[in-house]
Amino acid sequence: MWRPAATRWKSCRPMDRISIQGISATGYHGVFDHEKREGQEFRIDVVLHVDITRAALSDDVADTVDYGAVSQLVVDQIQAGPWDLIEKLGAQIAEAILAAWRSVATVEVVVHKPQAPIPVPFSDVSISLTRQQSVHTAIIALGANLGDSAATLRSAIAELREHLEVLRTSPVAITKPVGGPPEQPDYTNQVIEVRTTLGPHELLELCQSIEANHERTREVRWEARTLDLDLITFDQLRLDGESLTLPHPRAHTRGFVLAPWSWMDADAVLNGQLVSRLAAEAADTADIIRL
Repeated sequence: MWRPAATRWKSCRPMDRISIQGISATGYHGVFDHEKREGQEFRIDVVLHVDITRAALSDDVADTVDYGAVSQLVVDQIQAGPWDLIEKLGAQIAEAILAAWRSVATVEVVVHKPQAPIPVPFSDVSISLTRQQSVHTAIIALGANLGDSAATLRSAIAELREHLEVLRTSPVAITKPVGGPPEQPDYTNQVIEVRTTLGPHELLELCQSIEANHERTREVRWEARTLDLDLITFDQLRLDGESLTLPHPRAHTRGFVLAPWSWMDADAVLNGQLVSRLAAEAADTADIIRL
């Protein structure tokens, strides 16, 4: 089973909460030289907004956030720096938690500085802040031409829903194979729009793990396949790497991607051009059947 740095992000219901109170360590933060030299105690309260549904069902620590690891990260941040302001310390802690656990949709951090150099009696001084995970929108194209292709696509979308939010799904298209060995069966194709806290490489890894679940092999280019998941766009990101290029470098010529995408979103744009226009110009569009 794929174990992502993030599980799913859902907006349809309030998030569950994990609370860790009173994490303490000596830090050297403060405006005055003696604070940076002598140090003092800082106490941190953290509330993590995260979906714990999977952990509640599996009873597996891998499906939740490791409270011990969060606490150690907080201590590491207290001992880092030094910073002048506890506002800076709180922001550093929040950003570090969100970067380390993408399943955390929102984090609340309270920084207590009970020994702050204030010249009047007081019991505590603290700051509170809330930060949210970055959320991304992506287009994924699905295709299959072996076995029960329609059922395979439904299964793949269901697996994706376990880790992200599926916003829209296109109608199904039956398309002719483009390239590859001759005499392949027709393809069943679909395009979906998703929202996720995963980064682009993590999303690609998730797609490849789902392909592997359906026994996808990569022995011959454009061969018949049980399942193909292509990451077409990721926000407005442009990326040219060894393992991932965004937008997908051939999507603008592929009717089997463009046509269902345009059916799902008539206003969709790829590389500055309407997807519907690109679909009309693609060589393989004429043979596409919409179900």
